[in-house]
Amino acid sequence: MAMNKEIEKEFLEKAELFKALAHPTRLFIIDAVKDKSMPVKELSEIVGVDISTMSKHLDILKKHKIIEGEKIKNFIYYRLAIPCVLSFMSCAMKVIEKK
Repeated sequence: MAMNKEIEKEFLEKAELFKALAHPTRLFIIDAVKDKSMPVKELSEIVGVDISTMSKHLDILKKHKIIEGEKIKNFIYYRLAIPCVLSFMSCAMKVIEKK
């Protein structure tokens, strides 16, 4: 079976999602917001990056609808939008442990 344009598009979309997850900071963000919503300032403090860097990471995760933000007063609180991402991370750990 040859890869036609439709199949290529499908796999390209999946590859883009994996790219969004392919950064330690973004994986940390997902883990940090899995149980509670957190504002950018708090996330940037616990990760140890400036707010503009954190915002770039959050934008990538938002673009892929992995996290979502909710404005409360003057702050945007981010939370995990797709909990099944945690299952993927658990699966990744099993692969890593097998090495």
